[in-house]
Amino acid sequence: MNIETTFLFIIEVVGTIAFAISGIRLAAYKKFDLFGAYTIGLVTATGGGTLRDMMLNLPVFWLQTPVYIAVTGLSLAIVIIFRRVLVSHNRILFTFDAIGLALFVVIGIQKTYAAGYPIWAAVIMGMVTGSFGGVVRDILINEEPLFFRKDIYATACLAGGFVYWLLMVVGCPQLWQQIACAVTVIGLRVCALKFNWALPVLSYDIKSQTHHRE
Repeated sequence: MNIETTFLFIIEVVGTIAFAISGIRLAAYKKFDLFGAYTIGLVTATGGGTLRDMMLNLPVFWLQTPVYIAVTGLSLAIVIIFRRVLVSHNRILFTFDAIGLALFVVIGIQKTYAAGYPIWAAVIMGMVTGSFGGVVRDILINEEPLFFRKDIYATACLAGGFVYWLLMVVGCPQLWQQIACAVTVIGLRVCALKFNWALPVLSYDIKSQTHHRE
């Protein structure tokens, strides 16, 4: 591995740990058994990257090495050991989810662009990489996916991608692009939580319409 490849691998492993812990933590809250919790953690950590690689016709990343299987097991052990803290505090879940989201957006952009796709496609694949694992996680634990709620989630991924793109256009070093992208994603998620930022909700008032017709 060269330095850049090694750095991306480290980011991917850290992101895998963060996302796996967020998934396992939710599974523990829902009282899943150990196998179920491990499965939720693995799906959360690998779901977005799997879809990305399939769409880009690349070898699925976690099938090339057992590292990600082992890292998910490590994440399960962390949740078991520190379960009192991790399961009872929602801010812990938010922290790990935000970190995993940010790092996976960076990985998605980097891998897509390195595969020869244009930067606009890389931004979209960054969003897919960051958010799709969480979508599958929420579906499996019978929750409404964050991706489809009014929360600033997928929007944060896209914003981070556009910051990456902008810094690329002006010629900033790649490391700056990666850091700025990750900080943007995490910053928007934190601000959305703190200031209750949300996208407008598409709704239709059936009761009001029925009353008007009467």
